[in-house]
Amino acid sequence: MSVQTEAASSNSCCAGTVSVQLSPTSLPSLQLIPVPGPPKHEFFVDMTCEGCSNAVTRVLHRLGGVQFDIDLPNKKVCINSEHSVDTLLETLKKTGKNASYLGEKSAQ
Repeated sequence: MSVQTEAASSNSCCAGTVSVQLSPTSLPSLQLIPVPGPPKHEFFVDMTCEGCSNAVTRVLHRLGGVQFDIDLPNKKVCINSEHSVDTLLETLKKTGKNASYLGEKSAQ
C-alpha cells in the first residue's frame, strides 16, 4: 500500500510529496471480539391456525424493533429484541391468545 501526502513550507508556496510504504506485516493485528446481539426469548402462544400466526406477526410488527420466528406446529414464538420480556408478553397477548414466557433461548 502506498500513501502520498503533500507538505508545504510556511515560508514557501512550493509543495513536496512524501511517499510512505506500508506492508501488511507493519500493521497492528486486530482481534475481533464478538458483540452479543439482542437476547432471544421463547414464548408459548396458543396458535391453532395461520390466522393466529398472522395476528402474532401483526402485533410484533406494530411493536417494532423485533426479529422473530413462528413455529406454528409447536405453538412457539422466538423473538430477538431489546424490549423487556413483559413488553413482549403483553404484546403477544394483544392477539387474544393465551401466551406465556418459556425462557431465554440459547444461541445455536
